[in-house]
Amino acid sequence: MFREPVEDGLGPLAGGWLEGAQHCPSPNCDARPAGNEVKLIVVHAISLPPDEFGGPGVEQLFTNALDPAEHPYYAAISPLRVSAHFFIRRDGRLMQFVPTDARAWHAGVSSWNGCERCNDFSIGIELEGCDTQPFEPAQYTRLAALLRVLCAHYPVEAVTGHSDIAPGRKTDPGPCFDWQRLRLALDLPKLACGPASGTV
Repeated sequence: MFREPVEDGLGPLAGGWLEGAQHCPSPNCDARPAGNEVKLIVVHAISLPPDEFGGPGVEQLFTNALDPAEHPYYAAISPLRVSAHFFIRRDGRLMQFVPTDARAWHAGVSSWNGCERCNDFSIGIELEGCDTQPFEPAQYTRLAALLRVLCAHYPVEAVTGHSDIAPGRKTDPGPCFDWQRLRLALDLPKLACGPASGTV
């Protein structure tokens, strides 16, 4: 009998929820269209307020609880209804907002290998970060462990950045994200990983 791997305290997936992650369900999701299986993982970066880390802003955004009066930036984004499957904080702590079998609203208008609407067939992973600061070692470690679990569960073909499926519209995970470091940590040579795997 096949047993899914446990990586760095993560796994297995039960009903789309990952053991070892903090579960914080978001209403901003729905069912994947029939016939769409997970084949792509999209890496994002987010910080709320911009370029600030450690606060509750991301969790509040994904659960529709962001207070528009708390920060000037929040007034414009508080009406948004967005989510990601996972969020990795600077210290490596992992939160899950949407079960992996469901469609999170993370990619927006997007295309990968000629396929539009990447939300239909992808898993979105947000890293707490921005375009101007390096990511933390703990984030790469946690991301690699998470990717290994997901790749053992789904027929994932590639891992790419949000900027590569929505060029000109998005920049994340940004120039500070080290794709080579992630490839070495993953040690999955057959998996396409990095900007070259996100083609439009």
